[in-house]
Amino acid sequence: MNVNQIINMIVRQVTRRLVNKGVDVGIDLASRRGKARDQMTDEERARADNQAGQAKDMAKRARQSRKLTRRLF
Repeated sequence: MNVNQIINMIVRQVTRRLVNKGVDVGIDLASRRGKARDQMTDEERARADNQAGQAKDMAKRARQSRKLTRRLF
């Protein structure tokens, strides 16, 4: 393994983490319908938290099924 491969590996890992953070922030923003938390009512805040939690759970299940599919095939 040469230096170029090691650098590429590190850059890919950092990029993947940044993209995942961006996707999480986007999902949270979409679930809040573009409002900031301090502008929401208590009901809207509770609904947004619930929707964000459901979206994260679905993403987790999708990752798990992807891993399982890779193991099977």
